[in-house]
Amino acid sequence: MASLLFDAGQINSPALLQIGEAGSNKNHAANPTSVQDVYFRIGGAGAGRATQSLIVNSSNTLIDHIWAWRADHGAGAGWTSNTADTGVLVNGNNVTAYGLFVEHYQKHNLIWNGNGGRAYFFQNEMPYDPPSQSAWRNDALGYAAYKVGANVTIHQAWGIGAYCYFNVNPAIHASSGVEVPNTPGVKITSALTVSLAGTGTIDHVVNSAGAQTDLNTTASTLVSYP
Repeated sequence: MASLLFDAGQINSPALLQIGEAGSNKNHAANPTSVQDVYFRIGGAGAGRATQSLIVNSSNTLIDHIWAWRADHGAGAGWTSNTADTGVLVNGNNVTAYGLFVEHYQKHNLIWNGNGGRAYFFQNEMPYDPPSQSAWRNDALGYAAYKVGANVTIHQAWGIGAYCYFNVNPAIHASSGVEVPNTPGVKITSALTVSLAGTGTIDHVVNSAGAQTDLNTTASTLVSYP
């Protein structure tokens, strides 16, 4: 699948694109599904809603250049009007992604539940528009942009960037840009967080590691984790 744009409609969609059936565990290493240059838009051109943009259930899927965008401007853009939880949800095993651009979703922008995953470059801006800390999340300080599921034992990611620009309420914090289980097989290399124009705060880069970024546009970097 290549060169497609999915535009969410006014009636909420559970997902805009699903690769493979839920619970799929077949090995597709000999003939993997490929998703290339596929884009998702929720709001911006018109009102739109979708709980998930891309769900990958099929193992061994190759993802090459995804842009999943919940609109931060344009028609139908607003905290309660273009609602969207997660941009990319990976449930399949041994999925590889090159170039993930996932922006402004209202919960975790990316959730990776499958084992053996590899991601090369992830760019994210957290949602600009949470009206308050509790409206974004009431059991913790915000949602990490990149989350690896608690049951994952093997995962590697290189070049992970998460930025905040909480322009509706600059007092908002996010605990971390990346959230991963603390296990030797889960490794993050070259991660950073930035507060754009000092508008909002990300407290850590990965879990509780890495310095806080706020008040300026200097990146907080973490060479590797753990």
